Amino acid sequence: MKRKLELLALATVIFAGYAPCMSGAEDFHKSYPLGAHGHILIRNVSGDVKVSSYAGETVVVDAYKVGRDRDLLRIEDQSNADSISLRVTYPERSNCDASVNFEVRVPQGVEYNFDRLASVSGNVLIASVRGRLKAESVSGNVVVKDVSGMVNASSVSGNVDVEISRLEGTGEMKFSSVSGNVGVKAPSNLDADIDMSTVSGSLKTDFQIEVQERRYGPGRSARGRLGSGSSNLRITSVSGRVSLTHI
Repeated sequence: MKRKLELLALATVIFAGYAPCMSGAEDFHKSYPLGAHGHILIRNVSGDVKVSSYAGETVVVDAYKVGRDRDLLRIEDQSNADSISLRVTYPERSNCDASVNFEVRVPQGVEYNFDRLASVSGNVLIASVRGRLKAESVSGNVVVKDVSGMVNASSVSGNVDVEISRLEGTGEMKFSSVSGNVGVKAPSNLDADIDMSTVSGSLKTDFQIEVQERRYGPGRSARGRLGSGSSNLRITSVSGRVSLTHI
């Protein structure tokens, strides 16, 4: 009996020593009662960020850790009553084989400020949301579908594909990539000052703006005003195709 108690005590000590590492490997699941016009900020390092709407009343965040070293990752939650702020952190001076995939669901039809939805090495995929939106990736694609509001989207080495079903508000919208294609679809009654350019790719638009080609050297651009020009819309790529078309 004494021997069994000693083994149990030893097992308890060992488990307690490993508990912090094991807790790091746990996935993240949380619901937030965020009201309209609240702020949402998701900063990922490796892995996708997906945001969509659903028939619910709270913002639901599920984050799944994958990879051999997933127990070394931490998801920092700095949220408060008016904002959701999540970011992934890695140990310093380490080469971790691990990623986090975020899946965020927001109440359908509610307007939010998506201050930054970003991944360094992953895709950012957004569908059927409403509000002001900024989406970024370094080495992944950015895809925005069926959104209402004002949108900004960029990637360094990936494609940017945006579909704005309804413009709400005024301001500046920028869509850019360095080595990827940038395509934007907008309502036919688009009201904006347009500035499009690419250095070595093609340029396409079915809106009534003038397309120009440089007389010397590569490059194409298109500029013009649609309606009263209540917003500014800029679409650029260095070595990719750019387009602005009707939905």
